[in-house]
Amino acid sequence: ARSRTVGELLAPTSPFDKKCGRENWTVAFAPDGSYLAWSQGHRIVKLVPWAQCLNNFLLHGTKNGANAVGTRLPRQSGESGQKNKPCEHIIDCGDIVWSLAFGSSVPEKQSRCVNIEWHRFKFGQDQLLLATGLNNGRIKIWDVYTGKLLLNLMDHTEVVRDLTFAPDGSLILVSASRDKTLRVWDLKDDGNMMKVLRGHPNWVYGCAFSPDSSILCSVGASKAVFLWDMDKYSMLRKLEGHHNDVVACEFSPDGALLATASYDTRVYVWDPHSGVILREFGHLFPPPTPIFAGGANDRWVRSVCFSHDGLHVASLADDKMVRFWRIDEEYPVQVAPLNNGLCCTFSTDGSVLAAGQDGSVYFWATPSQVSSLQHLCRMAIRRVMPTSQVKNLPIPCKVVEFLCYQI
Repeated sequence: ARSRTVGELLAPTSPFDKKCGRENWTVAFAPDGSYLAWSQGHRIVKLVPWAQCLNNFLLHGTKNGANAVGTRLPRQSGESGQKNKPCEHIIDCGDIVWSLAFGSSVPEKQSRCVNIEWHRFKFGQDQLLLATGLNNGRIKIWDVYTGKLLLNLMDHTEVVRDLTFAPDGSLILVSASRDKTLRVWDLKDDGNMMKVLRGHPNWVYGCAFSPDSSILCSVGASKAVFLWDMDKYSMLRKLEGHHNDVVACEFSPDGALLATASYDTRVYVWDPHSGVILREFGHLFPPPTPIFAGGANDRWVRSVCFSHDGLHVASLADDKMVRFWRIDEEYPVQVAPLNNGLCCTFSTDGSVLAAGQDGSVYFWATPSQVSSLQHLCRMAIRRVMPTSQVKNLPIPCKVVEFLCYQI
């Protein structure tokens, strides 16, 4: 089945664009669903209120809804009374933008730093931050509601390729860079760098937290997938099975599964607790043997993301297709066309998939399905139980297999 187009947000063109291209490597939704942000290519990041954006699509059709004449979204005013009203911003980051991540604070989550007597910033519960990773190795932190620059983090020596905030509201930020390292920052301690995670032999392409913030996955220019213990800041294990560079990763909403995308034309779904590959989604048939896994350039998988129902995975490949997969089926359930796509992510409620291409963003309706009570119970259990604990439960083998996503 072909996915229904919801809308598109087109970047304005400039005379020099045709010479150097507009690569949109990142698109992100705010945790509360209030904002959408994407890199328009080069130095510019655009922030738009997501609800207004969807309304414009409904009113004016799918074409360039947020930029339609007469429907321009309101700019942020300087009045404090308007602080939390979502308004459009255009942010010039000063250098080419490679990565974006939204972060929100939970005041009860204390900073991990020793010196907590004085801090420049007191992040409240109404605070929403946007982190931008740049070509020069810097990370800039912005206040989403005002568009103001708050912090400028400088320690990486190469491109900051990916960013991810811990989902627990602690404002712990992890950055992945071409300098072969991951760095852990504490924004509640005014952006203090807490730890450097080393182990990747080459560029690091991506990183993702587990839903409980205890595990970090990182992938890069090697065939291995790295898992880190974020309490001890030590490597847990390497997952091996891909035949080429691994470029993207994401955990399922219950933390029981991990999806990784590779240039070997495959998406693997792993059990991160046992290191077993549970599913393989191929983008080339027959699948290439390991010796040829890097040669099928028109099938390289660029991005992968998990839906919020825990049942679907979206992938984006160089064969000009976006695919939606069910975790228990071998073939895609829906597809959509997209040229030069580089990144994709689900909206906060899981109803829309956003994909970035040439400085613009395109949106599709995601497969809609009512989750079974069995699956909802499985997700509830797996949120609090790793695979090892599930296997020790005094329950029938078939139930254990179901809880471990083996059937």
